[in-house]
Amino acid sequence: MLHDLVEQYGPALIFANVLAASIGLPVPAMPSLVLFGAMAAMHPGSVGTQLLPVLILSIFATLIGDSAWYLAGRVYGGNTLKTICRLSLSRDTCVKKTERFFGRWGVRVLAVAKFVPGLSIVSIPMAGAMGTRYRTFLTYDSIGAALWSGTGLIIGALFAQQIDMVFAAAGRLGRTAGVVAVALLLLYAAYRWIRRRQLINKLASARIEVDELATLVAAGNTPVLFDIRSHEKRKLDPFVIPGSQFADERHLDQIVATYPRNQKLVIYCSCPNEISAAWMAKQLNEAGFADVLPLRGGMEAWRDSGRPVEALPGMPPPEAAVEHIAPKAV
Repeated sequence: MLHDLVEQYGPALIFANVLAASIGLPVPAMPSLVLFGAMAAMHPGSVGTQLLPVLILSIFATLIGDSAWYLAGRVYGGNTLKTICRLSLSRDTCVKKTERFFGRWGVRVLAVAKFVPGLSIVSIPMAGAMGTRYRTFLTYDSIGAALWSGTGLIIGALFAQQIDMVFAAAGRLGRTAGVVAVALLLLYAAYRWIRRRQLINKLASARIEVDELATLVAAGNTPVLFDIRSHEKRKLDPFVIPGSQFADERHLDQIVATYPRNQKLVIYCSCPNEISAAWMAKQLNEAGFADVLPLRGGMEAWRDSGRPVEALPGMPPPEAAVEHIAPKAV
């Protein structure tokens, strides 16, 4: 029964599954590739003849979804990354690490991005936002898609007997096995979401509002402002709150050694959840700083309130940044 379904509808199902995963739907595609590879190894005379077409379809489906994210990054610039940061179940610190990884290795990361959780969903629109030529993007993304798809099919073929045993056991359980699998996936997603909300609520207790910061600046009591956005994010959004200094949460010891413990510090980032800023504020509190707060809403809240911003010297904004950021920076 399963053999007949895979033989008749396998390629179409693989294409649909991989396409859905590449556009961001929460449907893992690797298991279906592994399953098809196993079925091809067990039935080389029927399913096995479809192995190459399935590999090509998987690559093609990946490129369609990835191209859509690339285009979103190209057209909307850093706003696409903010949307991903808002929707992601991962902490925005993970998004920042991905931005730095892309900044170090460039578009070449696309060759391995599919194998690193979270890297692909950020690096693809970032390639578009950073102005990577589509031909270059397509070259490295095609390599990555071929390696990823081929790996799934090869794993399935190598472990075909073990996979067959698992499905035989699942078949004896009947529908119960499917219900358990779906329930486990839903529980995992719920767990990630709850942990994320708990972390946000835990770090959201202490904030400084935009109006409060603006009042301090107007009164001449400007605190030390730390912009902790990644270098890559500042390329996409080359503006800062006037008087800001760049800081890296990985080098807290430099801040601890430079500023007195009674110095008022305000930290801001760009992700809507501000977890990076809140985490850094927490670390500085534990280091002895009594008055350190993240800015609620970060850079976007400051700009959206109509407050002035400064352009970064020597860093002309990319086309997408000028179109989607500069109008707010008046």
